Amino acid sequence: MRRFDSSDLLLNTKSTVMKKYFYSFIIVVLSFGLTVDSYAGNPDRQGEAGASELLLNPWARSAGVHSLSIASVTGAEAMRLNIAGLGRINKTELVIANTRLYEGSTLQLNAFGFAQKIGESGALGISLVQVDFGEIPITTVNQPGGVGGSYSPGFFHMGLGYAHTYANKISVGILMRGISESLPDVSAFGLALDAGVQYVSGDREEFKLGISLRNIGSPMRFGGEGLSFQGPNPGNGDYQLTFNERAEGFELPSVLNIGLSYDFYFGGDNFVRAMSNFTSNAFSRDQIGVGAEAMFFNKFTLRAAYRLEIGNSTNAEAENVYSGLAAGLSFDMPIRKNTAQRFGIDYAYRATNPFRGTHNFAVRLAF
Repeated sequence: MRRFDSSDLLLNTKSTVMKKYFYSFIIVVLSFGLTVDSYAGNPDRQGEAGASELLLNPWARSAGVHSLSIASVTGAEAMRLNIAGLGRINKTELVIANTRLYEGSTLQLNAFGFAQKIGESGALGISLVQVDFGEIPITTVNQPGGVGGSYSPGFFHMGLGYAHTYANKISVGILMRGISESLPDVSAFGLALDAGVQYVSGDREEFKLGISLRNIGSPMRFGGEGLSFQGPNPGNGDYQLTFNERAEGFELPSVLNIGLSYDFYFGGDNFVRAMSNFTSNAFSRDQIGVGAEAMFFNKFTLRAAYRLEIGNSTNAEAENVYSGLAAGLSFDMPIRKNTAQRFGIDYAYRATNPFRGTHNFAVRLAF
């Protein structure tokens, strides 16, 4: 007869608690997801949401696979796709990125991400993303050619997230993001909540499952002096009155992602990661995609993916600009021998229709 060991009871208890957290979080995420999915995949609602820049991905590694890496994304990039992956870093990670959106449009994304390990299981992160519209000439009805000045809209996001990993198998995370959109005389502000979970399994953590729910928050509404105008008094036109218009509120573009990935190892630490992802959009058609990335000698990574929308559209203007191919590569170089300190450079290209594609560049520092 096997002798009773108190350590067995402790391990079983920890396993039970871990599973309880996992299943509880899955239920919460799916409950929110069902709310989103009840309106998802409906092309008739396309264009009804605002703050669509929340769907733009400034990070090159995940952009190279069309943001399909919900199950495997880690570190600072996880704050844009699946906050649960924030904690899967060694200690500290710093990422700076620039994206040339829709080549030929002059639009750019600038991003900064910082992730810091807290204790053995937790991680805290902060992300900043800014949309650069360039300088836009100021025009009026009487001077459509411009008045000689210019302005630049201010679209800015700041996210603060936390993730926790249980027994190195299950990671859960939550992130709060502030959204600011402003012109010289009108502005809007909102808050959005992201939540996610990742599960890994296997001797080398080959199998990965990820679920994330993003952009759940309060409606936003523009306000300011730009929504007021002067006009004649309806009762007596001898003097002017100032009239204020009320802007209609708009919802955030909520998204539910479910992703899988599996690593096929060969020749030591080299591997090919196959991945797939389903995206349920609350204000447009759903999407599905497959991708792969291959890492060689822990220094060089190639990646590619293909994504398409589910359902046919008779309106070409309703097509997603990013349906199609994406590809990218990364170089990782150790800063010091026999340490986890690394310096990385990432690049990604995504085909677009119209325009000439989107280019992502990023520099990473892990230590």
